[in-house]
Amino acid sequence: MLVSISPRLPRPEWIRAPARTGENYREVQALMGRLGLHTVCESAACPNAGECWNHRTATFMILGNVCTRRCGFCAVGKGAPLPVDYDEPRRVAEAAATLGLRYVVVTSVNRDDRKDGGAELFALTIRALRERLPGCNVEVLIPDFQGSHAAMDLVMEAAPDVLNHNIETVPRLYRQVRLGARYDRSLDILDYARKIRPGIPSKSGIMLGLGETDGEVLQVMRDLRSSGVGILTIGQYLRPSPKHLPVLRYVPPEEFAELARIGRGMGFAHVESGPLVRSSYHAAESHAGAAASL
Repeated sequence: MLVSISPRLPRPEWIRAPARTGENYREVQALMGRLGLHTVCESAACPNAGECWNHRTATFMILGNVCTRRCGFCAVGKGAPLPVDYDEPRRVAEAAATLGLRYVVVTSVNRDDRKDGGAELFALTIRALRERLPGCNVEVLIPDFQGSHAAMDLVMEAAPDVLNHNIETVPRLYRQVRLGARYDRSLDILDYARKIRPGIPSKSGIMLGLGETDGEVLQVMRDLRSSGVGILTIGQYLRPSPKHLPVLRYVPPEEFAELARIGRGMGFAHVESGPLVRSSYHAAESHAGAAASL
């Protein structure tokens, strides 16, 4: 995998996201504003927001929209965290019901200011969704909770349908990409989830284009399988702004397809791999695909 050192690579033609427009898009935007909710779609400048919101789906981001970490890839605002809003789970459930969702993805900012890292609010949100929408599948995309097993216990006791925690990149690049995180800690969180609730599938994702090598990516995939991860997402890193890490390489679609093939060979139940893939992209389909392969 050759890496360009140019910080201003022209974006290739295969990276074209749908426009953020349309009646459904505006309806979702208005609903989130009315309920005072945040989404990772907007806060993290996700390229798929136009597509997903026009299909009346969104990834809810709880615990505010200010992160306590300063990761080099992420567009979410950084600074002093907001107070925890204990009415937020109810409003997330209300929004999901209004949109008619049968599969809901909930994520959060990092909350290193809290002993449990925000795990309590994840559990409350899972339960609020189940109460308002019986039969609804809930996927949670959690931070690392600073490695707290007690925090993981809170989340797993609420029994999400999928436990997602992104590894994001290869260990060599953690200091630049995931400031404040540790590769071994993220693997431990995933492994612990498997040990305490083996029936709940786990999921993780990695970005490409930050300077990683083929061998490093394959080793991360092997590490994730060893930690019990069954669903894998692989996508292209896109620079949110000039203040963020530059894109060192745009990976062509055929290489993403090859990584999906390799991942299936390693034993992943489902691999979603492509330039615009993000951890919540086609989440319901990924869950169904994984379930069908078991």
